[in-house]
Amino acid sequence: MATIQEYRKEQLEKLDALRKLGVDPYPAMVGRTDRIADVLADFEQYENKKVTLIGRVISIRTHGKLCFVDIESEEGVDKLQLFFKDGSIKEDYKRNSLAFKDVPLLTRGDFVQAEGVVAKSKTGQQSLMVENYQVMAKVLRPLPEELTDKEVRFRRRYLDMAVNPDVRARFKRRSVFWQSMRDYLNKADFIEINTPVLEHTTGGADAKPFTTHMDALDEDYYLRISHELPLKRLIGGGFERVYDVGPRFRNEHMTDEHLPEHIAMESYAAYQNYDEAMEFYEEMMKTMAKATWGTLKFENIGEFKEINLDKKWPIKKYPELLKERFDVDVFNPDEKQLKEILKENKVELDGEVGIGRMLDNVWKIIRRESAGPYWLIHEPVEISPLAKVDPADTRVTLRFHPVIAGTEMANAYAELNDPIDQFNRFKEQQDMRDKGDDEAQMMDVDFVEMLEYGMPPTTGWGLSERFFWALEGVPAREGVPFPHMRREVEQATKDIYDI
Repeated sequence: MATIQEYRKEQLEKLDALRKLGVDPYPAMVGRTDRIADVLADFEQYENKKVTLIGRVISIRTHGKLCFVDIESEEGVDKLQLFFKDGSIKEDYKRNSLAFKDVPLLTRGDFVQAEGVVAKSKTGQQSLMVENYQVMAKVLRPLPEELTDKEVRFRRRYLDMAVNPDVRARFKRRSVFWQSMRDYLNKADFIEINTPVLEHTTGGADAKPFTTHMDALDEDYYLRISHELPLKRLIGGGFERVYDVGPRFRNEHMTDEHLPEHIAMESYAAYQNYDEAMEFYEEMMKTMAKATWGTLKFENIGEFKEINLDKKWPIKKYPELLKERFDVDVFNPDEKQLKEILKENKVELDGEVGIGRMLDNVWKIIRRESAGPYWLIHEPVEISPLAKVDPADTRVTLRFHPVIAGTEMANAYAELNDPIDQFNRFKEQQDMRDKGDDEAQMMDVDFVEMLEYGMPPTTGWGLSERFFWALEGVPAREGVPFPHMRREVEQATKDIYDI
């Protein structure tokens, strides 16, 4: 087997041969009349029609004065055969068109353009009878026949997508996933408004932020951990329904359901009641699932044999679940009992941790065992610093989560709009932060000031791409196009580029 250096030397020689013919192996201008996928899908309508197609070479077979080159469809699922016959190719080097004798200059992985008539070969193979062709992009490194090594797949995700069509298809579904959500919200009169990624004070979630520095202002900034506070400022500014979709950053561990950088959306609706919001977002999540996967019933999602979204989701109460599972009284928690539960379930918490964080992690033990779907409500005030209290029971908040496949797929609540109450809760969070809890929220005086100018009753909602990962049945790093990894350059590449 040739080394990468030997393979690359051979391709550089082909590259040089093309250029000596006066051909540009990386032309700026390309053209096609149709897509390969369309020709394959409706072959009878295209048969005997002249078309120009573009595709990637996946195999080359030469038989004397005949040559067969397979190029793959844009989806990477199907392939079309290019049929080359000596004497039928019209070369024109000034126009980048190659001759039949130049076919050996092609390599698996090259992108080519070919013009000809759609027909079937003598063996019945769907083909394009090539009249002229040219190279669109010449490869210098070998395109693998298969790629299964996870380290290589993640590090060279472009290769993973090129070789594994199912990976490419996954990210097309990911696009459909987010677009279906946008369509649903836009139809309900929401407006998408992008909010800052860099913030003086970050909030809206319990998470450790990334920090950076802006030279123009000579000030430190945080990368946002949520979209929440700027969007609520928009509500205070007179917008009634807003949302934002984009990256957020939480400087924490990588797990199968969490990445430090990931895509999320948040939406806020003035005058939308808590119970109305549950119905609205349940329908939204069902709509997204149906648009993305064509079903509401999923099998073998993680440890769960079946997840069925196609029903009315029941409501369960946080205090009752903890009481039933661990005999925990969330309103009079016993710190010793909570520590014992966490220890027995091998949950370790770093740093100075308050009762609220312990309760939350005890709940997560229950959550991980829950197939769902169901709505979780009545979380205690202590662990919901931005949510309104329930008028019927001031010990709990009007906060709700959809629990599906062992995780909280979203976070939502009736937003706190009392500036005095909000200031006091921020102060409690800041006190926790000062004592060592670096995931507690920061004091945001500017936000409290906004509330003093008035923000109407509002319900907020946040959903991350964890929902996509779960129903796609993949861990987090499989579910994003370019997962973060430690920097590494292999020795062969260092040798090639002398770095």
